[in-house]
Amino acid sequence: MIDEVADAFERHDYPTAARLLKQLTKQEPQNPWVRLYIGRLYEATQKRDAAKTAYRNLLRDTTHPKVISQARQGLKRIEELEQEQRRQALAEATADPSSNQMGVLILEPIQPEAKPAAAQILAQIMQLDSYTARLQLPMRGWRLYRLGPIGELKFYASSLRDGSIPCFWVTLADIQTLNVFSIHYFSESSQRQATVVCQNAQSQIGSLTFNWSEVTQRVEGRLPLFEQVVDLDARGKLERKTKTLDYVPVYDLHLPARKSILRLCDRHYQFQQGISLSPKPNNIKKQGERTPPLSQTTTRRNWNNLQEFLNCQLPQIPLWSDFTIFAETALDYKEMLSNLPPHIDLFRREDTPWDSAFQLYSGLVFFRDVSLTTEKS
Repeated sequence: MIDEVADAFERHDYPTAARLLKQLTKQEPQNPWVRLYIGRLYEATQKRDAAKTAYRNLLRDTTHPKVISQARQGLKRIEELEQEQRRQALAEATADPSSNQMGVLILEPIQPEAKPAAAQILAQIMQLDSYTARLQLPMRGWRLYRLGPIGELKFYASSLRDGSIPCFWVTLADIQTLNVFSIHYFSESSQRQATVVCQNAQSQIGSLTFNWSEVTQRVEGRLPLFEQVVDLDARGKLERKTKTLDYVPVYDLHLPARKSILRLCDRHYQFQQGISLSPKPNNIKKQGERTPPLSQTTTRRNWNNLQEFLNCQLPQIPLWSDFTIFAETALDYKEMLSNLPPHIDLFRREDTPWDSAFQLYSGLVFFRDVSLTTEKS
């Protein structure tokens, strides 16, 4: 009956081949030729994943030289067809001139139990070995996975999402169109709206009034401050090292309707100006005790009060705070970051990509939902 199956394949008579194989599977389920033709039937009827599984199982289980040879040929045919279809799809995705804009592809964290299957999918899509793919899948925060033309990144993002790997893309041009205002202080605040004195990218100072309901996202991070120090090495010799001396907290409010970001930084916020941010006392002060003036409180306490104020005004607004995890993957793209204005004015003796990395992170948060909506439409 195997000869009859072979004849049916020669005639491309797959219904007959399927009927005969159904009978043979009951009679000789472990016959390597039966299993080979089952794989070929899957291949002929465009069930490629099932065909690859059948061929791989044969390579694992049988020692029949001719069966092994044909199973390998089957796998090779499928892989070549998939690669050609991939090349064609990628060519179509990048045919539009607008697809040449530079952008970034971001992988989002996955659950540990999903990582083995996701690694296989990532390896297949990106042409990697499984071990490398597994290392590239994040489990805690975002990973800047690839920089390139946006048409290519859209293609990869679509394939990855079809494989249940969460990701999104954003163009660098979109991030550069954002208006960033550095807040000096809140001059007024009510339950409905607030007014800030701020500075734009051209260093012009003015006031801006907004409704709290306009804020849809909050982003926070800490930027390291570096200093060159002289230290002793293991041999007792003097050497110069770069050490992190302090961290500067930054905090963004996103106003998507205005395509704007309001940025707070503890080095620039004028705590002695504007509205009072001191929390109300929880108990009655002792007789003769007086509240110390604001200038005597620490910057950290002032900043904590500012954050508490924002938490009270925006209790339901998402707060993105995994900047440091993301930055560890973004700092490798120094040339790209050097071309991205940071909109953060910190005194530094040497340039660092950290400030632009925060601008990138905040911009990704700003446009993430837009990217995901575009991919699903």
